[in-house]
Amino acid sequence: MLTLYHSPRSRSTRVVALLKELNALDAVNIEVVTIPRQDGSGERDPKNPHHDGKVPFLVHDGVEIWESSAIMLYLADLFPDAGLNIPQGDAKRGSYLSWFAWYSGVMEPVMVLEAANLTHPFIEATFRGSLEMKQHLIKHLTDQPFLTGNEYTAADLLVHSPYSWFGKPGDPVIDAWLDRCMARPASIYATEFDNKLMSQ
Repeated sequence: MLTLYHSPRSRSTRVVALLKELNALDAVNIEVVTIPRQDGSGERDPKNPHHDGKVPFLVHDGVEIWESSAIMLYLADLFPDAGLNIPQGDAKRGSYLSWFAWYSGVMEPVMVLEAANLTHPFIEATFRGSLEMKQHLIKHLTDQPFLTGNEYTAADLLVHSPYSWFGKPGDPVIDAWLDRCMARPASIYATEFDNKLMSQ
């Protein structure tokens, strides 16, 4: 049994989009929970087993998986027929895995620190900066439509997702990639799914 703990308009929204892409919504129980939010609203939900009270959190037959990168890698491999993963043995598997690690280790910290107006040479030396992050994306998207080539994968879904909150960076190469990702039916579905939850 698969259970996703989800809160609307949060980091778990991208996992709902992935489940739609994987045609796996019928295989997963989505448990809606509350979370503390940056504006002071919300609260930790006793129904949520995540150790920090956050989302997303996935439980598969009693096994707990946390952090968006791990959950999305896990689900894409669990439902390979959708073609959202790059399987073991494929030459592009290493690049595909690297995007998940880069998102967690570089991209999200850089974007959060930038949004908080926090700068320091130690931070920039550790994570790189916004400019380097954008240059890395441009390098990989200039001659191909998606991060690992011609096919959209779960890596594209994860890496493009924070721009839904922060907005497009204004670079034509990155913005065109974001348009391709955001126009996918699964992304639209996840937004509508959350809007219905918020209106209840």
